[in-house]
Amino acid sequence: MISRRLLRIKALTALYAFNRREDDDLARAEKELMFSIGKTYDLYHYLLLLLIDIADIASEKIEQALQKNIPTPEDLNPNRRFIDNIVISQFRNNTELNKHINSGKLSWVNYSHIPRLLYSKMIEWDVYLDYMNSDTRNYQTDKKFITRFYNEFISGSEDLLACLEEQSIYWNDDMEFVIVMIEKTIKKLKSDSAEDTPLMPLFKNDEDKEFVKILFRKAILNSKKTSELIDSNTTNWDVDRIALMDILVMQLAITEVIEFPEIPVKVTLNEYIEMAKYYCTSKSSTFVNGILDNIIKEIREKGLINKSGRGLLGESLK
Repeated sequence: MISRRLLRIKALTALYAFNRREDDDLARAEKELMFSIGKTYDLYHYLLLLLIDIADIASEKIEQALQKNIPTPEDLNPNRRFIDNIVISQFRNNTELNKHINSGKLSWVNYSHIPRLLYSKMIEWDVYLDYMNSDTRNYQTDKKFITRFYNEFISGSEDLLACLEEQSIYWNDDMEFVIVMIEKTIKKLKSDSAEDTPLMPLFKNDEDKEFVKILFRKAILNSKKTSELIDSNTTNWDVDRIALMDILVMQLAITEVIEFPEIPVKVTLNEYIEMAKYYCTSKSSTFVNGILDNIIKEIREKGLINKSGRGLLGESLK
């Protein structure tokens, strides 16, 4: 499932796109937001398919070696450990994965050089060589290797990242989050997991789906009010000179603090300050932190913050 942090990032990028457009079509903007979230889910399945394609190339290489006129002993007795990896077989036969791949028409056919390039680099990877030559062979070692394959090998591939950026602008920020999703998927697998074993859902629950929709919609509808709050708390700054992304980060943060009583203020602030570090200027996080602190004090004094349940964590009992 897609994490709350990535949902916030998706809302931020969609809000930026909305502010750069000349129209005020909220329905269209919401549709684009949900489309971008759906693309992340496509990437999750696309990277699982990549593993299968690399395994197919490994199998193809073994078959080609067997067809040699004078095969070597190694050709005749190939090490099949990778292509026989049980986790790969489970993904290959997974009903849900195949259904999404087919319905979304996901394929590496037009970018076939990527799985082949990755295969060539993988067979020289120390972790792969250790796995292939280890005397210990069981389901746990298969899981461990596939986890490291994604966490260390796939996540660090500049060739893959460049290819994904070429295919979709919506995938520019998704790799790290999708790798975490895949890691959690692998962790839940068992040696006897059947073909109908469910994969990660798009959203953790309906609350997460509503969270990103409400956050985005309210940020747009209340942009005038939040802009006034930002303006009144930046007395030494001309709002027109503040970077747009800084303003949007603060608008989302203020919206979340006011609209979601179950989310602690501290959690919201930490999330958006972290986002400012990556999506704004080098000094933005400090600037955003200071302005948001002042705004939170102001809206708290006005009684605009009404936290309940878990949202009360860190709040004054007075």
